[in-house]
Amino acid sequence: MIEFVRNVRLWFAPQEVRQEGRTPDYRFSLANERTFLAWLRTALALIGGGFAVDQFLPGLRWAWRVGLALALLGSGVLCSLRAINHWVRCERAMRRGEDLPASRFPAVLSLAVAVVAVAMVVVVLVGWAG
Repeated sequence: MIEFVRNVRLWFAPQEVRQEGRTPDYRFSLANERTFLAWLRTALALIGGGFAVDQFLPGLRWAWRVGLALALLGSGVLCSLRAINHWVRCERAMRRGEDLPASRFPAVLSLAVAVVAVAMVVVVLVGWAG
């Protein structure tokens, strides 16, 4: 938990990350940044999907519509927070010469999206209207 709090502080002080260890090959730092941006694009897509479910499926039962929208919106929020935290953790590991950090988040996000997708397939097939 203390490491997470330290990482949150580093989200807003990237110059402190640069003070650790040695500067890695710039290609690795740029790859880390591209990965960060890919996670942000994923977060934006999830957030957009959440708004789309809420706005463009008015005939869907309220509980289903809100539940699916909130699941997508929540996943988007978590994905965006994970993006910056992972960027900091990877940058620090590269500078220290350590292995890159492992994470279960991709598996958890994949399962969450799969559950929402299955729920939407059920809604489409059964045609639950409000």
